[in-house]
Amino acid sequence: MKWRNQLLAVFCLLAFAGLGVLYFQHWVFRKPFGIILFVAEGFAPDRLAATRAYAGGAGTRLSLDSMPSMALLTNYSTDFAAPDQAAAATAIATGTRVPNGAIAINVDKKPLQSIIELAREYGRATGLVTDTKLTDPTSAAFYAHPVDPNDIEKIAAEFVDGGKIDIAMGGGASQFLPATKGGEREDNRDLLLELRGNGFDIVRTRAELESIPAWRRPKLFGVFNNAELAFTDQVEERGQQPNLSDMVRQAIQLLQYNTGGYLLVVDAGLMRKAAQENNGERTLAQTVELDRAVALARRYAGEKSTIIVCGDVAIGGMNLNGFPFRQDSGIALLGRNSTGQPWITWATGPHGMSSYGAANIPNNKSATPDPSSVGQNEQPAENLEPAALYTKSALPTVDDVVVFGSGPGTDVLQGVVDSTVVFKVLRGEL
Repeated sequence: MKWRNQLLAVFCLLAFAGLGVLYFQHWVFRKPFGIILFVAEGFAPDRLAATRAYAGGAGTRLSLDSMPSMALLTNYSTDFAAPDQAAAATAIATGTRVPNGAIAINVDKKPLQSIIELAREYGRATGLVTDTKLTDPTSAAFYAHPVDPNDIEKIAAEFVDGGKIDIAMGGGASQFLPATKGGEREDNRDLLLELRGNGFDIVRTRAELESIPAWRRPKLFGVFNNAELAFTDQVEERGQQPNLSDMVRQAIQLLQYNTGGYLLVVDAGLMRKAAQENNGERTLAQTVELDRAVALARRYAGEKSTIIVCGDVAIGGMNLNGFPFRQDSGIALLGRNSTGQPWITWATGPHGMSSYGAANIPNNKSATPDPSSVGQNEQPAENLEPAALYTKSALPTVDDVVVFGSGPGTDVLQGVVDSTVVFKVLRGEL
């Protein structure tokens, strides 16, 4: 009789434990284990249709199109209708609007706490991935608080001294090395050596990154070029460097071993750089690469993760014009159409055909090119994507940007919302 009572007690205990697990899984509110933010630099709504067409024709669907939440973001700074890179990133990273030129500091030059710093307090592992320099304003807004936004040495030093990020990958190696080792630092600090001493694995190539075991604890610093990483069409350079999807995949695999969850910030900055150069092919190709990285993140992080993809500030005013055929894609959308008109045009940038004020078109550019300088069927390369106004680098435009979301907390991303809402959504899910 005694053993029967013991078996009954064990059975009841197991039953209650099972019910408890089911109750926890289905009724108790839980925070998402993975939180991923993509900052898509220059990502305005007018980029979407052009990217679909470039990727595979006008009827193509992007991974972004399947995300359940979408909104327009207003993104002005406290002093200008169009924010610069620093102010736009700060609003997203800290939830506070600041003047142009400020990186995660308020008007009194006091530090503003970023979402990465908050995530550390909540026990989450943190990651930062970018295809530009790790010290660029967009990335820096998540870990640094420089009074002088141009003090790149201090920004790089803050990354090391602050110890806020477990996984970091991108470009800008020269800003972490002294001049004696081929870098740009004048204070003789070898920040890569210091990071190694702090327990970080340092990787410099794609092969080294792929050799890091997925089960290792998250403590990795990957820097793959002295400047920005290569564009998609720079095949030789790309052979030694990871692409955005490679870095996102490895970051998720390493960060997910933290039992308290993780926050990963991904800065897709080459989209902006290409737009500033009036390079439509690279702009659209990098946007397609962003879309692939988002698809991979959704697959690896799982449906219950919170994933947000947001623009920061529109750049250059690129438009895909005329009547390309529905199935036209890739290079069919570049150059001129059958009537000699450009498929892609810009509002401002180095391909400008007119200049006003202090901006002067360089001597080697002309609004009326010499026909004898090119072949019968050739066109001057600088005029294939003309801009209305010459500027050395394409200017920000006063436009809303776009935000997509999936997972817990992102249902508020509907209609027209403020860019600071991105921070509030992420904070609510920590």
